[in-house]
Amino acid sequence: MSPVDRRLLIHMNWLLLGLAAVLFFVGVLNLYSASGFRMEDGMSVNSFYQKQLIWGLVGFGGMLTFMLFDYRHLKTLAWPLFWLTVLLLLAVPFAGKTIYGARRWLDLGFFNFQPSELAKITILVIGAKILSRDTEPLGFMKLGYVFAVGLLPAGMIILQPDLGSGLNALLILCGMILYRGLTSKVFKTMAVAVPCLIPLSWIFMHDYQKRRVISFMNPASDPLGSGYHIIQSEIAIGSGRLWGKGFLGGTQSQLRFLPEKHTDFAIAVFGEEWGFVGAMTVLSLFCVFLYQMVVTARDAKDLFGSYLAAGVFFYFFWQILINMGMVLGLMPVVGIPLPFISYGGSATVVNFCLIGLVLNVSMRRYVFKQG
Repeated sequence: MSPVDRRLLIHMNWLLLGLAAVLFFVGVLNLYSASGFRMEDGMSVNSFYQKQLIWGLVGFGGMLTFMLFDYRHLKTLAWPLFWLTVLLLLAVPFAGKTIYGARRWLDLGFFNFQPSELAKITILVIGAKILSRDTEPLGFMKLGYVFAVGLLPAGMIILQPDLGSGLNALLILCGMILYRGLTSKVFKTMAVAVPCLIPLSWIFMHDYQKRRVISFMNPASDPLGSGYHIIQSEIAIGSGRLWGKGFLGGTQSQLRFLPEKHTDFAIAVFGEEWGFVGAMTVLSLFCVFLYQMVVTARDAKDLFGSYLAAGVFFYFFWQILINMGMVLGLMPVVGIPLPFISYGGSATVVNFCLIGLVLNVSMRRYVFKQG
């Protein structure tokens, strides 16, 4: 092994890799409890935890791929990746596959691919490329340009309709913009304009999205309909109390009162079975996990690498915040999974690929300095 290869391994953020592995296996354990045995059409089929293990292996391969190449090559690939993503999103309404009543996937034969997950990677890569051109705070012109680039794929996702993923993609870009900085004039204008514009989003919402917002403010208004998810989630978490009911002992989840227990509300299953102590342990792991990305962004030796790591940080930060917020009834239900804990093929692969990207930046922070 060459000296450079040894330096790459020595300077890699091993703690981040270890935390991702621990969180993934916590998620698989939780999925075993949520869906250990599954029947479809009277026949036993592979359960979600078994499929999640397979996606984890695919994701691990993707992570290694994202670690091995020099991440600076992404600057050249940013625009081709952007237009490829736009084409895939355009194909969804015409050739997409409908699952659970939503047309968001492309059937590739061996698995269903969700282009909105690729769009999140694309937005953070193109955002990093544009934002790393200089270090001056963004004025109105540059801010409008950056936001317009991100709004195209994000808007297409929202029109699928997938409000949660679309907003998540925009929030990643907004976080990267704040990381870059705004001029004081732009910041003051946005601080006044954004809160004023938020109520206008009500006009563009679908009826089911409006019902979710109403149920968020008053779940009891429709306890067996749009408020059912929040009410059952709060009951599950609350019944776990301090230490939980024990592994496979959750009544709300095992008796199928809790909906979407393997996807959006997976952490409610964990909270019921492992209690406040278990939930806080997972939250603490996520906090250290996010902090390692902040460290990588801070220590990166070029602006592009720093913005890539910051974009990945915001990718995970918003998903963790929104998922836990909606499970606890502090935010409307918008269909955002919890990274590594919720079941999802595309999401799991993308999660590991993005971890590989951050590890890539951390591995090369000293190689650049001496090269």
